[in-house]
Formats: sequence, structure tokens, C-alpha cells
Amino acid sequence: MVYFLAWILFTIILLGFTLARSHPYRFSRFLAFESILSLIFLNATVWFLEPFSVLQVISWICLIGSLYLVGQGFFLIKTKGNPEGEFEDTTSLITSGVYEYIRHPLYTSLLLFSLGVFLKDPSLLGIGLVITTIIGVYLTARTEEGYNLERFGGAYQDYMDQTKRFIPKIF
Repeated sequence: MVYFLAWILFTIILLGFTLARSHPYRFSRFLAFESILSLIFLNATVWFLEPFSVLQVISWICLIGSLYLVGQGFFLIKTKGNPEGEFEDTTSLITSGVYEYIRHPLYTSLLLFSLGVFLKDPSLLGIGLVITTIIGVYLTARTEEGYNLERFGGAYQDYMDQTKRFIPKIF
């Protein structure tokens, strides 16, 4: 019951942040974040059980990889993107660091995080939440790419032609 009430509280907070933003991809991003939040609460009781099992080790690798991508992404946005207003409203196209290989390292980090949390205690409901996260992240990335094409023009199209969306050289 405590987990359920906490989940409701965090959902309300997340929804508040979503409604306060004006980006066209805010609802698809909410879908991804809400799915991840649900996964966290679904698997909260088993987070540290059997810490050296194969699934736990793979889970921690995904979670650490997710943290790396978040750190790199935020650092590059702040230092190379010259953000105006909200941090993600960059005025310079970032094509170095992790952005040299994938266009959306922050969204890739959400996918890795989702997978890492799912692997804590795989279930059918968890699979559904991971799929929902993937859909939310994919829709967000597609919408953001349209926004970036308007913002950066041909330079962003060239960047799209040279990089993949989430997985280097694959997708």
C-alpha cells in the first residue's frame, strides 16, 4: 500500500512537470517516464536480492551505462549546446562526444534504465512497461527530430544522415 501511494504521489508530480512544459513531445516523454516509474515501483522490493545473479549483473551494467549516458548528455548540452531558457533548448547543434555516435543519448539512457530496472524481476507486466517506455521514447525522439530540423535546418539533416537515433551504427 505504501508503494502504491508513493507511486501515485510521484505520478502526480511528474504530471505536474509535464503540464508545465510547452514542448510538443511532453506527453510522449511523460509516457516513457511514467512507465519507468511504474517499473521502479513494480520491482522495488527485489532491487538488491541475489546481487550476483546473472540478471542482476546485467541489470547493473544497464543502469551504470544509463548513468554514463545521462552524465555525458547533460554535460555536453551545458558546455557545447549553449542552452537558452530550458536546458534542452540548445542554440548550437552538438555533434561531439556521445552525440557523435547517437542523436539521443538521454533517451537511450532511458531505454537502458528501463531494461536495467526490468531485469531486477522480469515479468509480463514488466515487459509491457518496457514496451511502453520504448514507444514513448521513440515518439519523443521522432517529434524532437522534427523540432530540431526546424531549428537547425540542413545541418541537423546532415547530422541525422551521419548518426543513428539510439544505438550506434544500428538504430
